[in-house]
Amino acid sequence: MILSRIDTAHPGAGKKLDALCARSVIADPETEKIARAIIDDVRARGDAAVRELSERFDGRSPAATGTYEVTGEERRARAAKVSREVRSALERAATRIRTFHREQLAGEATWTAFSSTTKLKSVALARVGIYVPGGTARYPSSVLMTAIPARIAGVGEIIMVTPGASPETLAAAELCGVDRVFEIGGAQAVAALAYGTQSVPRVDKIVGPGNRFVAAAKRLCYGDVDIDSVAGPSEVLIIADDTADPAWVAADLLAQAEHDPEARPILVVVSENLADAVDGELVRQLATLPRRDIAERALRQHGVCVIAAGVEPALAFAEAYAPEHLELCIAGADEAAEHVRSAGAVFVGHFSPEAAGDYVAGPNHVLPTGGAARYASPLGVYDFRKRISILRLGAGDLRPLIADIVALAEVEGLTAHARSAACRANDQTRPDGDDD
Repeated sequence: MILSRIDTAHPGAGKKLDALCARSVIADPETEKIARAIIDDVRARGDAAVRELSERFDGRSPAATGTYEVTGEERRARAAKVSREVRSALERAATRIRTFHREQLAGEATWTAFSSTTKLKSVALARVGIYVPGGTARYPSSVLMTAIPARIAGVGEIIMVTPGASPETLAAAELCGVDRVFEIGGAQAVAALAYGTQSVPRVDKIVGPGNRFVAAAKRLCYGDVDIDSVAGPSEVLIIADDTADPAWVAADLLAQAEHDPEARPILVVVSENLADAVDGELVRQLATLPRRDIAERALRQHGVCVIAAGVEPALAFAEAYAPEHLELCIAGADEAAEHVRSAGAVFVGHFSPEAAGDYVAGPNHVLPTGGAARYASPLGVYDFRKRISILRLGAGDLRPLIADIVALAEVEGLTAHARSAACRANDQTRPDGDDD
């Protein structure tokens, strides 16, 4: 068997399931130590540190300009190398992603009572950074999923960092209106965005997936800069019953496993026969998979097949696990999906593979991992806007509130708070002379 098994009918299964759910996105101490040292170095020495670290870790020296920025002319030239087929696919994906995310734009809310007006004002962030994995990998989809909602939100400037920009990645950047691109990666790229260097501008927020050093650096910089989330290994949980095709289920597990040896491919089935059939398909399909070594390591090290007593217990376990991706390859999938509360994205029915969500379906593929789907949401337009509260109280509206303000301030021992309200009790006009 490639996937280890947990049969819920056996004694001790409960502890194994609890252990499976008890994962975390917190970096190990050694990773965090390295990331912290890199951040401190970049904060202290700026571009010089970025150059030394990029040459050491990525083997990449600055461009002829002396920086790691890819000029607009070079971006367009490299993007032009993309095949017509791929360019068309990127354009169609971008259209669907834009259509979905435009619906997330929310208007401002204003409440008026008596002479009092309170308002929740929504404004876009001025500048954001998007991290796009690169090097030997090509992830233009990550550009689409991060830059499009930022642009829809009205972000003033989008800065992209990547350890190596492929023509496809640059084509996606052009398509999405990315303003500047720097070919730097790792924790040093996160630090450069978070604190700024001589050539890399400081941003308000950093979003996008990366390796464990990128995740650790984002967590360490949070507070000085906003982030989308601390991402752990990618994960899929597939619930399958006897209506599912074992070959399709195996293909979907492999689609997750080929990302990274640390990926979490989890299968929950209602019968041992189905578990055997899927396991056999995994063996067969692995034989011809180009990224076989990566996928097989993920399956053997982190893959699990849970044999549940039925669909209801399977759904209950999924709720406890709170997966990044949840596939419902079961009869009655539509109804079951309505009751899901803890998942980053739900893929309903046999013709909704997780791969569709990665590329073209429309919803965002930057999702909470490590159980964070219990409380966190997919990346969206709302992540690139902030809210500001605005209050206006006239004299006639403040007076009835003064006694309450004084009472609460005195309970908290904040005498000046009480006085700041009480001193206005008998004043008929505002200091600027504007009567109510």
